[in-house]
Amino acid sequence: MLRVFCNTLLITKATDSTSRHVFLRTISSTESTSETLDSINDKNLTISYLMNSCGLPFKAATSIAQKIRIETTEKPDSVIELLQTNGFTNTHIADLITSFPRLLFADPVKTLKPKLEFFQSLGFSRSDLAKFLSSNKEILLRSLQNQIIPTFNFLKTFIHTNENLVSALKQSSRIVGCNVKRNLEPNIATLRSYGVPDSNISKMIIIQPKPLTLTVWRFKDVTAMVNKMGFDPNSRSFILAICSMSVMSKQNWESKREAFKSFGWSDDEFLSAFKLQPMVMLTSENKLGKLMDFFVNVLHLKPSDVAKCPNLFLLSLERRIIPRCSVLQVLMSKGLIKNDVKIVTVLNSNKQRFEKRYVTRYEKEAPEVIKAYEGEMGFLGFDS
Repeated sequence: MLRVFCNTLLITKATDSTSRHVFLRTISSTESTSETLDSINDKNLTISYLMNSCGLPFKAATSIAQKIRIETTEKPDSVIELLQTNGFTNTHIADLITSFPRLLFADPVKTLKPKLEFFQSLGFSRSDLAKFLSSNKEILLRSLQNQIIPTFNFLKTFIHTNENLVSALKQSSRIVGCNVKRNLEPNIATLRSYGVPDSNISKMIIIQPKPLTLTVWRFKDVTAMVNKMGFDPNSRSFILAICSMSVMSKQNWESKREAFKSFGWSDDEFLSAFKLQPMVMLTSENKLGKLMDFFVNVLHLKPSDVAKCPNLFLLSLERRIIPRCSVLQVLMSKGLIKNDVKIVTVLNSNKQRFEKRYVTRYEKEAPEVIKAYEGEMGFLGFDS
């Protein structure tokens, strides 16, 4: 029996750093030659379109071409045009299509345009919305009428304004796809059962709504642990503690707790520090170690003193702590301030207060404070 073979060659343009990509496929007579050629042509068109119109690199385009097939560019062109006219840059489009390639086949008039207009009506600027949607593809998968609007209407019973809603969405887009009946309502009911006022629930939705999207049993478990630690349900720290504990596993929690205890803290000092600043547990163990080493071995602070001010672990060593210490070092060396300055208080003071008291006040007498404050001077310790 006569066997027919067809060789198909696909060559992409070479770049300075990559060689040409060549695909060779042999088709036997056991396949339908015409159908296979159509398939190959569609795949070639898909790869070409993803590269030229969506800005994808060759490797990503070929990978996505395994999942979708563009037979005609009419609808994809309409989708790309709609995105571009609504402020999406080439980078936004490439990111969006890479993570959500079937978007190219969505109805631009009935499906996409109403969602874009709805989010713009909330107060998103076009540039902010493009950035938001391109990094949160799941939003475009949700039904506007059945999911997005009902969820937002529920949230607004607590946070009231579109401005607050936009703030909440920027903190966690997951809330868009959260089931109101299955997650939001029961989790909020759990907070209320512990006496958390609605005003604090509103703050939680605005500053960190992600914990409210947890499963009911997980949220109840975290809330019970926070309550057992002695947090006051009426305080803001109660919801901050829930936010902190809900994003890490019990194993990760114990690992960080042991890291703090390795500094010489007792269980009581750790609990006291966590109650003072619940977000301290979100700091990486690597950063915790570097900061404590600096506080104890360079600034000669006692670990117990640091435990009384856990907010220090939220500060940047390079951008804030060292430059401020360098400023103090300059001023001490010139006798402009005393050596008994309370370093913890200085590090914790806000930017305006520190600059007014230690930089602008002395910049004429000690011009070096500017370089010190800008991080251009090293710091080895006040006794160096």
